[in-house]
Amino acid sequence: MTTFRYNARDEKGRNVSGTVEAPNPQEAATILRRRSIVATDLRAETSAKPTKAARPGCRKGELELFTRQMATMIGAGIPLLESLEVMEEQAESPGFKTVVHAMIEDIRGGTDLSAAMGRFPKVFSTIYVSMVRAGEASGQLTEILTRLAEYLEASQKLKRDIKSAMTYPVISLCLVFAITGFLMIGIVPKFKEIFDGLGVPLPGITQALMGMSIFLRDNVVLALAAVAALVAGFMFWKRTPRGTRVMDRFILTVPVFGPLFRKVALSRFARTFSTLIRSGVPIVAALEIVGETSGNTVILEAVTRAAESVKTGESLAAPLAKEPIFPPMVTRMISIGERTGALEQLLGKVSEFYDQQVEAEVKALTSLIEPILIVVMGVVVGGIVLAVFLPIFKLQEALGAGG
Repeated sequence: MTTFRYNARDEKGRNVSGTVEAPNPQEAATILRRRSIVATDLRAETSAKPTKAARPGCRKGELELFTRQMATMIGAGIPLLESLEVMEEQAESPGFKTVVHAMIEDIRGGTDLSAAMGRFPKVFSTIYVSMVRAGEASGQLTEILTRLAEYLEASQKLKRDIKSAMTYPVISLCLVFAITGFLMIGIVPKFKEIFDGLGVPLPGITQALMGMSIFLRDNVVLALAAVAALVAGFMFWKRTPRGTRVMDRFILTVPVFGPLFRKVALSRFARTFSTLIRSGVPIVAALEIVGETSGNTVILEAVTRAAESVKTGESLAAPLAKEPIFPPMVTRMISIGERTGALEQLLGKVSEFYDQQVEAEVKALTSLIEPILIVVMGVVVGGIVLAVFLPIFKLQEALGAGG
């Protein structure tokens, strides 16, 4: 789609301007005529630089509140422009206020709500714009916005659950690394002078620990630079197509956390797909959006292959059943939904099932992570202490034998 900016006259002879999305100028002019607008100047926007209004975003939770309130106001019979003006006044962040203001100006110029939202992909995702477009076409904008609000709220709840499960282990691991670094750089090197003065032969594990400790103390800047370079290199590799594919596959198969991330991905797939179909988005278009918004290349590739099969007339469940990422329960529910015409309801049940599974697994992991981290910390710190005190124990044994 290309965005065309126009100057035109409406049916009352007033000058109007705005933007319209269409594949070509002829179709853009046709769209305007359907709105009783005659274009006097129509040109494609060629500037690749975003305008000041295209850059802003919104604060956390602001989009969910906006969607819920818009659904309430439009459902109460308040006109779209008036509803947006109210939302502009209530917007907390300057960035989102700018976005809503720009949308108001576009709609006053004759642009559809979905097209106005489409100018801000960082605020309104592909699924958001597609559902609003389907709501405009079907005349069910209130219902679509309500579903969108429910979808966004459920997605945010799932993210909060995952974040709460990951916060404790990440902080604990950082503390383990910090304590280990302090012992290796600040404490262990001091024992070398003691051992050199005693002339005690050091065990292999102590020699290795001392060598590593002295190297880190004398080359701390080099060590930090090496770690930074490794992290930067890993992040760069991760952004490559191959790196993204390998990491996404690893995330779904890694022990302990892999099953959790897989259930999260399946829940997100089912919820997004169900919401799109319920909103009237065609199944092939819905599959394309689900793949793009899945956040995992494994699911993207699986859904893309399924969409190609659907285009040739095959059922959706058959190609998905060949993909290892989708369990038999999911594909069977989809197959039943296709046969009974209740696909969106069954996908919603799948999403609810995996949401419950994720919630239970998060609680189980939270209770399991603490003892695991205690064991890890004990092994690391205990290993350092053992390596340091082993020569002292041997010295005591030698003195005891000599006595």
